[in-house]
Amino acid sequence: MHIHRFHGGLNLPGHKEHATRQPLRDCPLPAHLRLPLLQHSGDPSRPQVAVGDRVVAGQCIAEPDGLRGIALHAPAAGIVSAIAPITLAYPPGVEVDCIEITVDAEARGSTDRAAIQRMPTMDPWTTEPQALIDRIRAAGVVGLGGAGFPTADKLTGGHGLLVLNGAECEPYISCDEMLLRERPDEVLLGAALLARTIAADRIVLAVEDRMTTARAALEAALTELTWPEAAPPIELITVPTRYPEGGERQLIRVLTGLEVPRGGLPADIGVLVHNVATAAAAWRAVVDGLPLIERIVTVTGPGIMAPCNLRVALGTSVAAVVAEAGGYHPQAARLVIGGPMMGVALADDDYPLGKTGNCVLALSAEQIASPGPELPCIRCAACADVCPARLLPQQLLWHIQSENWGRAESDGLIDCIECGCCDLACPSHIPLVQYFRYGKTELRHRQHEAERAAAAKLRHDARQARLAREAEARALRQAQRKTDTTSASAVAEAIARAKARREQRNDPGRAPEHNEPDRAAHNDTST
Repeated sequence: MHIHRFHGGLNLPGHKEHATRQPLRDCPLPAHLRLPLLQHSGDPSRPQVAVGDRVVAGQCIAEPDGLRGIALHAPAAGIVSAIAPITLAYPPGVEVDCIEITVDAEARGSTDRAAIQRMPTMDPWTTEPQALIDRIRAAGVVGLGGAGFPTADKLTGGHGLLVLNGAECEPYISCDEMLLRERPDEVLLGAALLARTIAADRIVLAVEDRMTTARAALEAALTELTWPEAAPPIELITVPTRYPEGGERQLIRVLTGLEVPRGGLPADIGVLVHNVATAAAAWRAVVDGLPLIERIVTVTGPGIMAPCNLRVALGTSVAAVVAEAGGYHPQAARLVIGGPMMGVALADDDYPLGKTGNCVLALSAEQIASPGPELPCIRCAACADVCPARLLPQQLLWHIQSENWGRAESDGLIDCIECGCCDLACPSHIPLVQYFRYGKTELRHRQHEAERAAAAKLRHDARQARLAREAEARALRQAQRKTDTTSASAVAEAIARAKARREQRNDPGRAPEHNEPDRAAHNDTST
């Protein structure tokens, strides 16, 4: 396969060797697990338990609700001790309900995951593809590369190429690399499984050129595994290490030379991209019946005593995983969830780790030193040179500062992937990504308001149409009533009724009406 190059990007020091020196191991279960109902890209899940309920490991405790919902399962046995709002680390500032489980005393501190309630196992090669997709959805599998998009929602037909993303481009993060080193068979079999669900005829697994150990493990697994005859072959591709090559669109460009259209999806060009950890989670859900209740987390940085990669139960606090990694180094100055380029700084270490939390990073004071005061843009175009999305950051900055939202949108603000390359390249120390995040939030807010206004107009128009129909019907009834009372037949009928009443009154033999006074009696009395 010919390797292409995406526009822009940076060559950054990896710092991955610190966390990959030790083998992958399990993080002991803490006393409490806190599971936010939003751990994915979509609407929050709906709780299926109440405070005081006993749950077992693997039990579904929240079901999908709304757009792109996802199931949530208990990582350990215990008692639901609270369901209360919590402020998430990512997306920053979002408040959502959280299920807190007090783990059973005998399970606390344990790394044994044997007592997990599993779903029935399935044969990945003979089961109908739709049943496999339903199982992946029921297991709560989402994209484990960071975006958290529900995996089952991406498994639709029409993709000729399946790409497994092992290009872990952010500095310090090495959870995918450790998975490829120690469990390559799960990744490869998971890739074949995903390819079967979408009827792909080609699979490409991309790893960075620095991942020599991981590539050797994958090559060994490929020679040892038994593949079904219908499964397409897996092609291992080594790509140059360049940030942000692990981005979906950038990796597609490197592997195929194709560009995902603006506002479009990889599916528009017949490509589906999944993270390697997502493929492994899908395989375990189908073959072992295991829901997604844990993930690999890199705990690293100069502020961590013993950097490592841990298998962590969802809902474990940042403080617990840092303690398992030896605690904080004296030079620790800032705590980040995610990598140094796209991660989010934490106010403290009491945040729970969810399905998208792939790294806990403790930076030193010198790494977070202020770059200096923000200066005016000098039109050097350094930001445009490194932008992997082929945007003009300086133009977008002016549109945002002048609140020219129409031009900001038309110039591709929504296509910004917030990789931070422009921030590093800017000699004027302008926090461009901060401006772009604000601008994208403003665009989404305006779009939401426009949708609300459009919905209100539809309701108003529908009401006006209903009132017009009612007025027309009322006018028709009145016209019909007028016609009924003024027509010749109606007049003749009224005359006939009046004549009949007169004749009845003049009939001497008729009995007096009940309400007609007895004139004779009245006259006698008065005499």
